Amino acid sequence: MATIEVDFEVFKELTVRRESESMTENDVIRLLLGLDDQASKPTAGNETTGGNPWVCKGVAFPHGTEFRATYKGQMYAGLVAKGALVVQGKRFTSPSSAAVSITGNPVNGWRFWECLLPGEKHWKVIAELRN
Repeated sequence: MATIEVDFEVFKELTVRRESESMTENDVIRLLLGLDDQASKPTAGNETTGGNPWVCKGVAFPHGTEFRATYKGQMYAGLVAKGALVVQGKRFTSPSSAAVSITGNPVNGWRFWECLLPGEKHWKVIAELRN
């Protein structure tokens, strides 16, 4: 699968146009381009709803939780899918390893990332979710 880079305004617009938490950004683009609804076609491994939460250091991030961070003026986005944090097409088991993949330096991922939990309206620094 190819990866495309979009700026934060485009990402935000894609997010706003999602009709439900199970609708992905790819689904929004397919709808805008007038392409067939791929989700309705039975395909092995095509999981569009539900999914496992990502659990890290005792914090459970539900499937569909959105992540964002700004580094050197560029916005980076991630999404919890199938029990992991996915950033730039790669799966990570910790917020720090995802942050290091962006910065190239050791960084506290719990302070680097903000998340938007499904159904919430406000972003939170993920460190606030730890006990």
